[in-house]
Amino acid sequence: MTTQTHHVDHELIQAAEHIARTRCRGDNHTMAAAARAQDGRIVTAVNAYHFTGGPCAELVLIGAAAAQGAYELDTIVAVGDRDRGVVPPCGRCRQVLLDYFPSLKVIVGEGDRIRTVRVPDLLPESYIWADHQLDAE
Repeated sequence: MTTQTHHVDHELIQAAEHIARTRCRGDNHTMAAAARAQDGRIVTAVNAYHFTGGPCAELVLIGAAAAQGAYELDTIVAVGDRDRGVVPPCGRCRQVLLDYFPSLKVIVGEGDRIRTVRVPDLLPESYIWADHQLDAE
């Protein structure tokens, strides 16, 4: 399988880096995410770490976007605090992002290898939740 890359939205990376620098404090908030909605808006969020496995920044962002009326996201990126740079989504986030936004683009990589790929490319031969729901009769 060949992964097609797309334009890298550097403004989105900068937005996530700004949130990581200014809003991630201590051990409870160590990751920031930014997503561009279909209408061009940028939505940001931070994770909510908890020993029970609190939500990642990407999952908090889904709720924050919905609260702002941004139900269709185009591209997402997550970055670590303390200038750790772009961090790829974990397995749980990849699955949730795929289920919510099957055509979403995700910024991954580091340094001069930053690239944008479609979320299905991060989960080849994946389980698609919507494809396995019984139709209500």
